[in-house]
Amino acid sequence: MNVSNSQLKEFREALASEAGVYGTRISVEAIERLSEYYDLLSNWNARLHLVAPCSPREFAIRHVLESLMLLPHLPQAARVADIGSGAGLPIIPCLIARPDITATLIESSKKKAVFLREALNRAEVFKSATVIAERFEEIPAPEADFVTCRALDRFEAKLPSLLKWSPPTSILLFFGGKGLRDRMMNLDLSSTEIQMPNSKRRYVFVIRGK
Repeated sequence: MNVSNSQLKEFREALASEAGVYGTRISVEAIERLSEYYDLLSNWNARLHLVAPCSPREFAIRHVLESLMLLPHLPQAARVADIGSGAGLPIIPCLIARPDITATLIESSKKKAVFLREALNRAEVFKSATVIAERFEEIPAPEADFVTCRALDRFEAKLPSLLKWSPPTSILLFFGGKGLRDRMMNLDLSSTEIQMPNSKRRYVFVIRGK
């Protein structure tokens, strides 16, 4: 669907008003590029089912601002491998907000990979990122300081494979809830948990070393 001017206004206002709650600051330029990304994603969503339908405010908070919670953990010039990139979350908002970051987006769906390339172009961060349209298990891990994952299909089942695949010195930044936490406990994997604002069930798990 086409995003109306009122929807874009609601999206931008939510970013500006709620950024502090999520521990981030967003420049005016970044808000404009995030708006372009939101508009493009909304247009592609009916075909690819990239995210569940939601209001502009919910998209700004649940998807964009929660994604930007990774930024304090990413130092200058961080190299990131994002697994199961899908809609481009969390990595595209991070690339928009922090142009110093570089990323490899790994997405097994060829159609979603086409969307990701278009989104990177629209947001003017294509020079900072590479899209690989393959399953992560079928390619060597790229050089990366961090591995991120937000919405990988069958994430909990694939977690052991992802741990084995990740570069040995990388820090893992995974989004999830109780199910992922229980799976990590079963694997005797220690992590730091960061609870999402306004949520009792969603976390960012920071895993250092394996």
